[in-house]
Order: sequence, then C-alpha cells, then structure tokens
Amino acid sequence: MNLIQSFRDWREYRTTVGELGRLSNRQLADLGIHRDEIRRVARRGR
Repeated sequence: MNLIQSFRDWREYRTTVGELGRLSNRQLADLGIHRDEIRRVARRGR
C-alpha cells in the first residue's frame, strides 16, 4: 500500500468516525451499532 492510499484510507476512516459519532444513540441502535463500536466499525470500512 502506498502513502497516498494510506492517507485516503485514514481520511475515510476519520470521516466515517465523525459521521457515526454525530448520530444519536437511537440512530446507532437502529443500525445495530453501539457507540463504543464506532471505531471498530469504521476500521472495518468497505
């Protein structure tokens, strides 16, 4: 994996964490995600 792709992956991870973090606990529950799982879910990504 090259540096540019690593940066893109990191940026996508941070965007996903931010978007999920803005959801309410109810919205996360509807998706089957607990707040403490956001980083793991974002890391799993695609």
